[in-house]
Amino acid sequence: MPEHYANLDQAAGDLGTPVLKAILDSGKFNVTILTRPESKSTFPAGVEIVRADYASIDALTSALRGQDAVVSTLGTGAILGQSVLVDAAIAAGVKRILPAEFGSDYNNPKAAALPVFGYKVVIRKHIEDKVAAGANITYTYVTNSVFLDWGLNVGFLLDLKSPEPKLYNNGEYIFSTTTLASVGQAVVGVLSHPDETKNRSVFVEDLAISQKRILELAQKVAPEKKWTPVNVNLDDLGKWAYGKLAEGDYSLDVMYTFINLGVFQDGYGSRFEKLDNELLGVTGKSEADVEDLIRNVLAGN
Repeated sequence: MPEHYANLDQAAGDLGTPVLKAILDSGKFNVTILTRPESKSTFPAGVEIVRADYASIDALTSALRGQDAVVSTLGTGAILGQSVLVDAAIAAGVKRILPAEFGSDYNNPKAAALPVFGYKVVIRKHIEDKVAAGANITYTYVTNSVFLDWGLNVGFLLDLKSPEPKLYNNGEYIFSTTTLASVGQAVVGVLSHPDETKNRSVFVEDLAISQKRILELAQKVAPEKKWTPVNVNLDDLGKWAYGKLAEGDYSLDVMYTFINLGVFQDGYGSRFEKLDNELLGVTGKSEADVEDLIRNVLAGN
């Protein structure tokens, strides 16, 4: 994996903690955390920690024996390596795997074709090929579109810390978005309903919103601030990104452009038509909740 992908890991890195918290808070499951031998991460007291080489199928198989399910929140740089995790889970007798999806709907052909998502599509195929060949394992893909709180905090949904935030295609497209905590609840819901979530994607959102509406809410929260949004045409931006990619440019700007296409433009499936919120216990958020998130961003929290 090229090193420039590493900067896209922040969202995935932020996801592990709320997913773990939701699972632990549910009180339904015995939890084992799998981590690398060299990891310096700290974890809640009382949770079993197993260290294993992620590149070793033997080490992972040993670590996963006795586990019913595996939930992967690996970051972008480790996505392709999940093939070893999948093979080890099968060898260990794991019943369900949730790979590190947590984003766009890769059932949508246009989203699946975006270069930034290529490795996730490869892992999907690897899992489904194993199942089709008779492997005794099942899977669930948690699909939540873009993270709401993370997206506001880092300026991806709208850069509220800039006087000239970018609005893609005038900011009018309405897309699904989900907080990190609600993604954690969705994982608990999947593990609690194994039959209903077997071998399929589940779709969750806290609310559907547009960039334009986020800006309107920001102006309501902070009427003293003045934003002059800049419109960006996504068709033009996409042509630029594919041109740079053809030159061998895999920089962060290029990769984020493909994510922008997948989130802010019609046709890529980022506005979910049917949700599994009720099944999974995801209650959703209101525009008042978005206003609170905006206040925190503007306050620097």
